[in-house]
Amino acid sequence: MDARTNEVKFDERGLVPAIVQDAETGEVLTLAYMNAESLKRTLESGETWFWSRSRNALWHKGETSGHVQTVVATRLDCDRDAVLVRVKPHGPACHTGTRSCFHNPIAGESLESQRTIGTAGLDHTLDDLYALLVSRYQERPADSYTTRLFNEGIEKILAKVDEESQETIAAGRNETDQRLVEETSDLLYHLLVLLVQRGVTLNAIRDELARRRQKRK
Repeated sequence: MDARTNEVKFDERGLVPAIVQDAETGEVLTLAYMNAESLKRTLESGETWFWSRSRNALWHKGETSGHVQTVVATRLDCDRDAVLVRVKPHGPACHTGTRSCFHNPIAGESLESQRTIGTAGLDHTLDDLYALLVSRYQERPADSYTTRLFNEGIEKILAKVDEESQETIAAGRNETDQRLVEETSDLLYHLLVLLVQRGVTLNAIRDELARRRQKRK
């Protein structure tokens, strides 16, 4: 810990609020708390560590779920009593499986404003859906179509991807825009089921696309 971290003003419980933000999108992912030890581990490991007030214990984000947060930058606010941690998230931040903990709209907000501050954008929607599919894979709730796909195995999932691919092609060739939207959505869903079944993350796809984009420059 350098001289600046020694300037952190911890409260009477020895804690400081930590705002975790997606370094790429700017979205606020969660608000947690750090003590001196969790801040030290965060800076040394390059992944987020916090202090659980309910369990009265240190916890490493993603230790059990695998949804770690790679630290990109840390900042103190002007009063030195709050920490901003900018991260690259590897999966949802919230224990409910959503990308951000801030997903509950306040009553009275318009749908448009909810989209603006919520999980707007295809990228966030896919993250949320992927997290839901992971929970289905792990928990296998009864009477779930997704559970049935996972139970029937890889060949059934591949067959559905093939079926939805053909239907998307047909919609793109001679059906309405709305039908193309619907069939594309079905195809994306089944592709995500395939990724979850194989244990391939969305971040792996993002990294490959970024590599290709850099190669084209």
